[in-house]
Amino acid sequence: MNTVNTLPPDLTRVGHLMAPQGLKGAVKLFVVGETAQLLTLRRLYVEGLGWRRLASIQPQGQGVTVQLLGTDTREAALELRGLKVYAHDSELPGLEDGQYYYHELRGLKVQDAAGTVLGEVQDVLDMGFQDVLVVSHSGGSALLPLQAPYVVVKRGQAVVLDGAPEGLIGGQADTVKPSRETGLEDGPEPE
Repeated sequence: MNTVNTLPPDLTRVGHLMAPQGLKGAVKLFVVGETAQLLTLRRLYVEGLGWRRLASIQPQGQGVTVQLLGTDTREAALELRGLKVYAHDSELPGLEDGQYYYHELRGLKVQDAAGTVLGEVQDVLDMGFQDVLVVSHSGGSALLPLQAPYVVVKRGQAVVLDGAPEGLIGGQADTVKPSRETGLEDGPEPE
């Protein structure tokens, strides 16, 4: 089996492989994002294995079932369980206004409503219920909940924080110190 340890550039994670489906090597794919966005793909990049051609891809419940060329037994499909799956950015279908792929957010400036640049999006983490932006700034990095009502994504331009809590990036919120009694303390160290 050919193994690949580094990801090629311009990939977007689209999900991870789950349990086999049937006896002939098909496997369920948990989809990150919209299932319909994957149905036109002809290949997927499988973590540790590289590019694999799709013999078929079928919607099933909240995900899809994929048949990878060369995976034709249940046992072979079992070996794929848990592997992350990616698509090349250029092969993903276009989106409607107001929608975006996570790879489009990487590198965008994060700014406040006045246009002051606060940092830059380095990555997007899928944390289950809440996706999180990893934002680098002059003081280090911060995690920013993507679905927060004060986060406005201007596709291809910037991520704007409009009405965000004070000090969310590079300010007081980054310097909160734990306290033994209350769990959190935002004042000076006790003497």
